[in-house]
Amino acid sequence: MREVLDEYLAWRQQIPKVEIAIATVTETWGSSPRPMGSKMIVSSDGKMAGSVSNGCIEGAVFEEAQKVLESGQSRLVDYGVADETAFEVGLACGGHIQVLISVASEVHDSLVEKLVENRPCYLETELATGDAALLLKAPDRDQPWRDGDLFVEPFPRLPHMVIVGGIHIAVPLHRLAKLMGYRVTVVDARAKFATAERFPEADEVIVAWPDEALAGIPIDRSTAVVILTHDPKFDMPALRAVLGKRAGYIGAIGSSKTNANRFDALREEGFSDQALAAVHGPIGLDLGGRGAEETALGIMAEVTAARHGGTGRFMREVRAERSVPA
Repeated sequence: MREVLDEYLAWRQQIPKVEIAIATVTETWGSSPRPMGSKMIVSSDGKMAGSVSNGCIEGAVFEEAQKVLESGQSRLVDYGVADETAFEVGLACGGHIQVLISVASEVHDSLVEKLVENRPCYLETELATGDAALLLKAPDRDQPWRDGDLFVEPFPRLPHMVIVGGIHIAVPLHRLAKLMGYRVTVVDARAKFATAERFPEADEVIVAWPDEALAGIPIDRSTAVVILTHDPKFDMPALRAVLGKRAGYIGAIGSSKTNANRFDALREEGFSDQALAAVHGPIGLDLGGRGAEETALGIMAEVTAARHGGTGRFMREVRAERSVPA
């Protein structure tokens, strides 16, 4: 829902009032272009936002949404592979998706309020009727799932990247993180590094020692902590502050030897191998580049892979393995 949040809010405030239909991908098979939970919204005055298929079937979904708005009755629609007929609706990529189209209700308005407040919650929707209910509790899963005729969408807090160390790599990294939808906090005890001028897109810039700053930041599965200072007097307090917590990602810049030395020192302090295994160090994926922007991209790629359970490998290799019969 976050992908269409701004449009939903704007349309709800429109005068004269318009009705809104919500199209949600509730099941996928094969090479579907968009994952479960993807959203597209359509207004009764003909506007649309979001995507359920990256363009393949948006026109057909728009037409179905107008019918739903006219009737007030939800529809569960399947879209499959296109054949040779030029004008047939289908997915050119060879996938198959199921889309629930229903009229936005007060429950969806409440969901949007919670998302604006960045409060975690679940949305449960009956596929047969389109009726929805909102559960105000923190999800323990990140991806939507089906439970019989019930479609469940978890909405955890917005992903939050905490960058410890305002070095040159941190500048492109904070921009990439914002582009990817993260809230971004930059922490550095050195005031000349932690400035709004260096990090204009950051949500927060904190001049403080890492352990002090991290003590005041909620750390959970939505949090990525990226430690870039490469100085023990900053690195070690930052690691101590986050090890053992349920951060979604912890990464520390430095060579294999540097990280081995850090880990040895932390073991002597009583940190377990299991806790240390959560640290990605050396940080990032090996993309071959060595510039600040390329290094930042490698870090952002690893954070993304860790968040979604990706492998970080070439997609052609992954696809080739999946297409080989067992």
